[in-house]
Amino acid sequence: MSRFGPGLLVSTQDGVATVAISNPARRNAMTVGMWEALPRVLAGLAADPGVRVLVLTGEGDTFCAGADISDFTGPGGVRGAQNAMIAAESALAAFPRPTLAAVRGFCVGGGCQLALACDLRFAAEGARFGVTPARLGIVYPASSTRRLVELAGPATAKYLLFSAELIDHDRALRAGLLDEVLPDAELDKRVREFADVLRSRSQLTQVAAKEFTAAVPAPERAAYWIGQEEDSGEAVEGAAAFLERREPSFPWSPARG
Repeated sequence: MSRFGPGLLVSTQDGVATVAISNPARRNAMTVGMWEALPRVLAGLAADPGVRVLVLTGEGDTFCAGADISDFTGPGGVRGAQNAMIAAESALAAFPRPTLAAVRGFCVGGGCQLALACDLRFAAEGARFGVTPARLGIVYPASSTRRLVELAGPATAKYLLFSAELIDHDRALRAGLLDEVLPDAELDKRVREFADVLRSRSQLTQVAAKEFTAAVPAPERAAYWIGQEEDSGEAVEGAAAFLERREPSFPWSPARG
């Protein structure tokens, strides 16, 4: 892995980019500098046509313990830190290819925001989740609140936001915050296998689905994607590969679109 700015480790292998949060002295808490660097990292990876899937994880046995609270007393104060957090979360949610969070240990506060901004979440047994602004008297961002409600429903969102209590991996799975829970020793292997599955599938389908699931598309956007399907020949290739019992070779990429 190569270090990108403060506290972010980035690597790419066979179309899968991995961004690891690295601030071990603070349980991988995100500093303002790390929040500000993350959109730049994501923009660089999005511009790379070889990147098909993004995995976000934490270095070591913790995903992310949240924002570094010491930044709240800095020059920008709470609002400046929160603006940087919202920008990073939004950049992650808007990343144009599939994103996976691989979670170990604590996934709390701003760390939970990042995990929920990913498309899918895989966790090791023993992971703990929490949304903790009520411990600090902070108004949780509206966009982050809506994302939490969409995933877990209003009752669980209120439980987490009102109480700032942590929940275990089992409750997080039942609530819809997680997609899969695995033994710790199996997490990395499963995430890589699933990333390879996504890498083999149609980017056209994935990118259109990501846009459509984020919001009801305007008619012109739906028409745009139908046009991309027709022009790319992906549906023809997919059907031919199925009938010939071979792996398809999908030609579409975001750069072409």
